[in-house]
Amino acid sequence: MVVDLIGSCRAFVSVSEAGTFTAGAAIARIPQPVASRRIAALEKHFGERLFDRTTRRARLTPFGRDMLPTAKRLVQLADAMEHDARRAKLRPMRLAVPETCTTRELAELDAAARALDVFLEFRRALPGERAELVRTQEVRAALTAVPAEEGAWRVTLGLAGGVKSRAGALHLETLRVGRSGRPARRVWIQPEDDVPHIRDRLFRVRDSVGLRPAQVVVADSLTAAAGAVFGSADLLLCSAAQAAELGLEWRPAGEIRLARGFEITAGLGEDAQRLRTRLWPDIARCLGAEETEERS
Repeated sequence: MVVDLIGSCRAFVSVSEAGTFTAGAAIARIPQPVASRRIAALEKHFGERLFDRTTRRARLTPFGRDMLPTAKRLVQLADAMEHDARRAKLRPMRLAVPETCTTRELAELDAAARALDVFLEFRRALPGERAELVRTQEVRAALTAVPAEEGAWRVTLGLAGGVKSRAGALHLETLRVGRSGRPARRVWIQPEDDVPHIRDRLFRVRDSVGLRPAQVVVADSLTAAAGAVFGSADLLLCSAAQAAELGLEWRPAGEIRLARGFEITAGLGEDAQRLRTRLWPDIARCLGAEETEERS
């Protein structure tokens, strides 16, 4: 017979402190017959009586008195472990997220996670840094940049500017420098999109339609890129949601379809699975991703 050592010791300690099986069972919050069975099982396990049952009160035997201090320590350790487990469950999971996530979007994701007893702590980082933060265990998980066709979440990109223009796709070939003498219009790539599956594809289109190399530029920051666009006819490669937040006019690119892809990278597979399945729509909203069907 397998003995529930902690449960039996809890009953043993409670009965010894109360002096009767009935009162001890009440302290342990179990029925009296359960307390009696647990103590009997403990006695059988040790091969010695813990209580003298010839009297009305539960009097400890000499063996019971010897065992009581150890039983108390075991119960105290079990209680401490339960307390530590509750605290550990409340410890936030550090999640590396794109710098493009706004404070409001992260707050809404945090609220959704808390409703599921998942506690998150966010760290904004650039694409190349997020996976490294997982590798060095500075965070438990990260929303890493991957090609759109490989990701759980997809964010369509286009071109946004401060100059109101006609609807429809904006073709990069229309940015070719002519003889008008006007400054060359540039397309600014923000750091979140400075990844090969976006940047290099855009460079290839730049070259194929005859733009100058300096007309497609990687910015040091989103702020710098947006500032350059605000003060000129330049364009920002961004999502429609980012364009709306910045007050820019957004159009899809004519010659190429670009999109950000995101996937969960985590030190533990169960962390990745928990975030991907339980918080999929909430992460999608935070990233500004399309409302596509959740991946299994």
